[in-house]
Amino acid sequence: MINFDVEREKMVRRQLKGRDITNQKVLNAMQAVPREKFVKDGMEDRAYHDSALPIGADQTISQPYVVALTIQALDPGEEDVILDIGTGSGYAAAVAAEIANSVMSVERIESLYNFAKSNLEEAGITNVQLRHGDGSRGWPEHAPYDGIMVAAASSDVPESLKDQLKENGKLVIPVGSGLMGQQLRRYTKHEDGSFTQDNIAGVRFVPLVSGKD
Repeated sequence: MINFDVEREKMVRRQLKGRDITNQKVLNAMQAVPREKFVKDGMEDRAYHDSALPIGADQTISQPYVVALTIQALDPGEEDVILDIGTGSGYAAAVAAEIANSVMSVERIESLYNFAKSNLEEAGITNVQLRHGDGSRGWPEHAPYDGIMVAAASSDVPESLKDQLKENGKLVIPVGSGLMGQQLRRYTKHEDGSFTQDNIAGVRFVPLVSGKD
């Protein structure tokens, strides 16, 4: 019988603290969220492996380190409203929701939208709202956002996402075409509407796809 609490503690200590995850809020959130509830049935024993895992529809739940790195770059506050593009299994939204006031998450694939909804309910997470739709368009009804995180790569950052970000807000997104040569970047919005760009790390994500209302 796997003790998931022990496995989660090992994951935080070895995969996160053992690398460059230093934000205590992020470490606490990763410790709190039961990743085993966000993987496919039968894969619970691999929930805390240092790797991405398939969740169906040719998509994956990201490696724990990548989720932590993304949220550390976003650095949400407890009053923040975060937009999450590419819900997947709901895991990254759940981790962000442990820190932020609320998370609005958009998933274009209906089967994954339903999967995430079930996972979040099972995990008892109530401050994530889900939408089935085109993530490249964001979720304008709840804009502007304190932060936006994107779990799919784009050759160009969608203007719709930039427009939905608050002044001093941060957008964290993988940029690049193909699986190779992608860079996780943070864009910080300034008062005049300009952005400062920071490169975080090399990553590999599926492409951001538009076209679903």
